[in-house]
Amino acid sequence: MLNEFKQFVARGNVMDLAVGVIIGAAFSKIVDSIVNDLVMPVVGALTGGGFDFSNYFVALSGNVTANTLAAAREQGAVLAYGNFITILINFLILAWIIFLMVKGVNRLRESVERDKKEGVAETAPPPEDVVLLTEIRDLLKQPRVSSQPGAL
Repeated sequence: MLNEFKQFVARGNVMDLAVGVIIGAAFSKIVDSIVNDLVMPVVGALTGGGFDFSNYFVALSGNVTANTLAAAREQGAVLAYGNFITILINFLILAWIIFLMVKGVNRLRESVERDKKEGVAETAPPPEDVVLLTEIRDLLKQPRVSSQPGAL
């Protein structure tokens, strides 16, 4: 069983997945910073007052009198719709960036495949039937010389 586990871990797919998860976590922090530090202040300024969406909530309990989400959660049940808006903006930015990355990778792949096809087309000899037809064409273009006088 230990050998099977070693083989499983040693596979390239497992290592690729681990690298992807680590890079994804770091990328998520970058997107969070973009949203919280760059986008949300601009959105807050455009909507007036320069507010922060993360503290927008609706109290579901009469005991909640706090002005911040963290304090309100300690007092009772709250519907934190501002946090949802922030996470939704995070998702949209992340989805847009991933879309652009996939689109770029697809263009790169198409370019590489096109270059391979052009390279193969330039270096590959023509098929035998094309060579034969080319020879026949060239023979037909040559002037005919007759060995008998008066014959065409």
